[in-house]
Amino acid sequence: MTTAIAPRPSTTMADPAFARPAGQARLERTARALEANGFGVLIARDGAEARELVLGLLPEGGEVHQGASQTLDELGITREVAESGRYDAIRPRLWAMDRATQGREMRKLGAAPDLMLGSVQAVTEDGALVVASKTGSQLGPYAFGAGKVVWVVGAQKVVADLDEAFRRVERYSLPLEHERSRAAYGVESAVNKLLVIRGEVQPGRATVVLVREPVGA
Repeated sequence: MTTAIAPRPSTTMADPAFARPAGQARLERTARALEANGFGVLIARDGAEARELVLGLLPEGGEVHQGASQTLDELGITREVAESGRYDAIRPRLWAMDRATQGREMRKLGAAPDLMLGSVQAVTEDGALVVASKTGSQLGPYAFGAGKVVWVVGAQKVVADLDEAFRRVERYSLPLEHERSRAAYGVESAVNKLLVIRGEVQPGRATVVLVREPVGA
């Protein structure tokens, strides 16, 4: 089996083929594979139900962190965690710190939260998750540092295998992230670091909320 990343395409347009949501049978097959690989799985009929499922997993007053995520933004989870006062939200604490003088404290604070929220760029039918990042700040907590992790994954992110997952990263997720990054920061993004999670060995640590409709990019 090959797992090489496909060459970066010359066009910056996102390939619309990777925006098509998986059907019910394919989504349920993926859910079974994730469960076999040690992940807890919840299936939501739409974004509204996904939001309620995720918030139901967060302990009142608990420490919650998240990676930058269009999915969580769209569902209103980012705002709820940061602004509701119901949680000990790490992101607002990091935003209030000075990277030049508190870089070490910021790195340590974000590395091992009690609960980490996020999404992925692809999930394979045999139950692997693929996460792409420019800085890698969320990858450590996803892989091991966080006590628990919850990923919210739209149906359009289901792919056949790792080869297709890497193609989705380069041909769909990255062009869209370029657009977002240019608009927000005036710079392009990059796939500098990739994390492939094939399974979870700690029972109850990792949960995937699959959504039957497209959410995020």
